[in-house]
Amino acid sequence: MRITNNMIMHNTSNNINGNKVNVDRLNNQMSSQKKIQRPSEDPVIAVRALRLRSALSQVNQYYQRNIPDAESWLSVTDTAIYNMETLVRDIRSEAVYGAGDDLKESDRQAILEQMQKLREQVYAEGNTDYAGRTVFTGFHTNKKLTFMTNEKDTTYNITQGFTYKDIEEHRYYSGDVTIPNNAQQAVDNPISEPEESIYQRIRLSYGKVSGNAQDPGDTTNPVITYTTQNMTTPTQIAPTVYDNYKDWEAASANGYDIPAGGAVFIKDSGELILSDELASDLKGGKADVSISYQKTGFNEGELRPEYYYNCTDVTDTNHPIEYTKFDEDGNEIYQDMKFTVASNQTLTVNTNASDVFDAALGRDMDEMITAVQRSIDAHQKLTDLKAMKKMDEYADPEAQERLDKWITAVGKECDYADDNMQKLYNTCIGKCDKYLEKIDLAQTVVGSKGKTLELVKKRMSQQQTTIEELKSTNEDRELSDIIIDYTAAYNAYSASLQAAAKANQSTLLNYI
Repeated sequence: MRITNNMIMHNTSNNINGNKVNVDRLNNQMSSQKKIQRPSEDPVIAVRALRLRSALSQVNQYYQRNIPDAESWLSVTDTAIYNMETLVRDIRSEAVYGAGDDLKESDRQAILEQMQKLREQVYAEGNTDYAGRTVFTGFHTNKKLTFMTNEKDTTYNITQGFTYKDIEEHRYYSGDVTIPNNAQQAVDNPISEPEESIYQRIRLSYGKVSGNAQDPGDTTNPVITYTTQNMTTPTQIAPTVYDNYKDWEAASANGYDIPAGGAVFIKDSGELILSDELASDLKGGKADVSISYQKTGFNEGELRPEYYYNCTDVTDTNHPIEYTKFDEDGNEIYQDMKFTVASNQTLTVNTNASDVFDAALGRDMDEMITAVQRSIDAHQKLTDLKAMKKMDEYADPEAQERLDKWITAVGKECDYADDNMQKLYNTCIGKCDKYLEKIDLAQTVVGSKGKTLELVKKRMSQQQTTIEELKSTNEDRELSDIIIDYTAAYNAYSASLQAAAKANQSTLLNYI
């Protein structure tokens, strides 16, 4: 085969260009430390790189965003629950102190002030938010757990369910003494006789209620039904309805009366007060009780009913808003906030308000505050009457004799008030223990979620490291290896240039 100079020059040029391409490729690798610059250089590496980068992007989303977000949510929730636990323990401590039988006037006043401060904080922790999202309100993260201002015109139709276990004993006191303002009144005014009545009751979560939640035209009577184990259809209770205790007392022949086998409903206090016969029937039949009522006007700090009960906001009658908390079978509907913390793995991070903030706690506090205030008022009456006996205005023997009777009556009122206060404190201690059990359970659940998240985070960290190593192995080259290859390629390129220079120096003319 005849080799011409053109053929030599052409092959030399191709070889030089090939060596130059190789040097350029290794130079790019040295600059980027990547095996390839474009997919066409090695499709296998390119396809594998796409898969590994996609997997790494997903893991980074879980590890760097979703998991930290879930951790922060759980941390905020845990802190709020801890604060609530501290608050309930403080309430219990006050109840233990108040249950003593040697309290002085200053002790009662101190307990009252402390109880009032604690009452203001009872549900405040329920409004805790994370990044502008309230953590205890399910899907309604843009709304608070409590009413933030007094809302006089806000109206809800509420259906609240109870069981026979919610029936509790309560004491009612009538015939409170109104002390005289002068000697003439001390002689002429009739002296009330304080009386104690003990009944079984069911207490709503709200006071100052009115109306029928199932019939907007009925603004007087709530709808009260119950079913027992042996009943297939609900039975309706038709209580005697009073606006307040004074109306009930005025309608009673002796203290507070309840029709035999019947019940009384007090709208101001939100209580269904049962006769002994009816209470016995409900307990014996292990009854479930449903009370549908309407409430207009909520105070700042009161719980919003949609987080606890089936209810309808009818403030705007043309656009009512219905909330469903329980299904037809009475099972609670949970609004779970789920974070995707790993591939095909979600974690519910939120805690429902009803699992931590018991709606009865605020009502218990209100009753205790009322009982303490009643005791303070009764003892103040007794102090005032004793002071009257020393005044010249009441020096007349008849006035003195009547004042002794006033003092006896008020002394009885003081005894009732102190006894009721101490019993409420003892009851409160037991209830606080139950509230604390509920709070501790919620805290345990949050803690277990945190532990689960820690394990997932550890797994995601290891998975992230593994994928990054695989990605690096697939795409990257060691700089030392590149330098060795580059040096060899550059030497080859230099040698090809030298060979080409020598080949170009010799032609046929050199031999003519």
